[in-house]
Amino acid sequence: MSKFVVFGNSGSGKSTLAKELALKNQLAHLDLDTVAWQSITPAERLSISESSKSINDFLSINSDWVIEGCYSDLLELVIQQAEEVIFLNLPVSACIDNAKNRPWEPHKYESKEAQDANLEMLINWISQYTARTDTFSKFAHEKLFEDFQGKKTMYTQATSRCEVQDC
Repeated sequence: MSKFVVFGNSGSGKSTLAKELALKNQLAHLDLDTVAWQSITPAERLSISESSKSINDFLSINSDWVIEGCYSDLLELVIQQAEEVIFLNLPVSACIDNAKNRPWEPHKYESKEAQDANLEMLINWISQYTARTDTFSKFAHEKLFEDFQGKKTMYTQATSRCEVQDC
């Protein structure tokens, strides 16, 4: 069995790494963005209990998985079931560069134009990572990483995914 949790700042490469792990290891993939937000504009977070139900539904039908996101409050619900955690602790500047260059994410945005319209807000959000103390912060991610007792890896610079998992 394989169970991975991947987390870090927005733009750190979580989704890219999770997709590659899922493909390489035939794992189900859950992007927590898909269970954390109401589908309204402006977006609002779902309650933890609503997100938890969706996460539990995912876990009940998948024995091998990779779950990724920046929500330490949701990651806490699954991290003890993980066999390995990967913390993408890249510099904020690298995350901003990644956000500027990311391809369209159709599961999050109706169009590339809609995604690009959100870029200024996203860059501002990314830049606050080290100053915040909320569930999305570096502080919360470091605590999650430190508290995990299993196999764990932290990356502080962009790395080939083949270096993360033998390709």
